[in-house]
Amino acid sequence: MGDKPIWEQIGSSFVQHYYQLFDADRTQLGAIYIDASCLTWEGQQFQGKAAIVEKLSSLPFQKIQHSITAQDHQPTPDSCILSMVVGQLKADDDQVLGFHQTFLLKNLQGAWVCTNEVFRLALHN
Repeated sequence: MGDKPIWEQIGSSFVQHYYQLFDADRTQLGAIYIDASCLTWEGQQFQGKAAIVEKLSSLPFQKIQHSITAQDHQPTPDSCILSMVVGQLKADDDQVLGFHQTFLLKNLQGAWVCTNEVFRLALHN
């Protein structure tokens, strides 16, 4: 990992941490958000750590497993990191579905937090 730019190292580490938490116990995801964080989940808007964790915790499945196909990370002019993830997920006994997820990460007091997040299933209707 040492030969990758720092923003790619941080972005990749964040993505790995996020999906490990999400798959194991998504109620623990609150630590990566702040009260000003925003989430758009399939077009629905949620703002604030409590609202985001409530949404993620209330998703209608018992178990989930994510498989990351690709991830891209970019530094932003204001020292944030923009991360885009493409992958597949399997919830309970449902079919495997593709998804896209984007994160905006910001360093606050030495810790990287997610200030903005957008999630969409890759459904083509």
